[in-house]
Amino acid sequence: MKLIDQEYTRRPFYGSRRIQVHLSNVLQQPINRKRVQRLMRVMGIYGIAPGPNTSKPHPEHKVYPYLLRGLRVTRPNQVWSTDITFIPMNQGFMYLVAIIDWYSRYVLSWRLSNTMDTEFCLQALEDALQIATPEIFNTDQGSQFTSLSFTSRLEKENIQISMDGRGRALDNVFIERLWRSVKYENIYLNDYFNVINLRQGLINYFEFYNNQRYHEALEYQSPCHFYCS
Repeated sequence: MKLIDQEYTRRPFYGSRRIQVHLSNVLQQPINRKRVQRLMRVMGIYGIAPGPNTSKPHPEHKVYPYLLRGLRVTRPNQVWSTDITFIPMNQGFMYLVAIIDWYSRYVLSWRLSNTMDTEFCLQALEDALQIATPEIFNTDQGSQFTSLSFTSRLEKENIQISMDGRGRALDNVFIERLWRSVKYENIYLNDYFNVINLRQGLINYFEFYNNQRYHEALEYQSPCHFYCS
């Protein structure tokens, strides 16, 4: 799964067939595609090209339209977005959810879980709402974010709900870039042995990311500089 995660992070347009070929070449042995598909489902990842493996919302959950196409984001708390990513460890794995401000790239909150349930996403949302309230909140169509408990919490705060189109990972481009930064600048370099070490490592990394990591798109200022000013 760590090899799958590394290749998918590099090339999110790869589906199970291309990842199977990549693994076979790296490991120099045949890899069963059904095994790759099963592991990708466990990890919660899919190739971004629309097709039979595209992630689907729960059939009873409402899906909201995508509100960000052509929108000029000019201020903090105008748009927030969230997503879940797979985090490999030396032994086992976890899931990470984060909420990011689009204008500043500032990470408002994050949580770890050993399952992709709705509860840890709600906990991250509550943490972020202690800081501010966005005008628009964007997610993918995953069942955690289309669930009534999640959408009703946003509606309670009069937040407009936006959801990515199916198979359109670039609709949530800034958090996709965040995941690449987290993994290449922290996760893959440290090979965390257990959840305690992983959690502390992420505390340190997000502190660095928000306050000291300089972004070219932010005129080489930190996310905190743009969010807090």
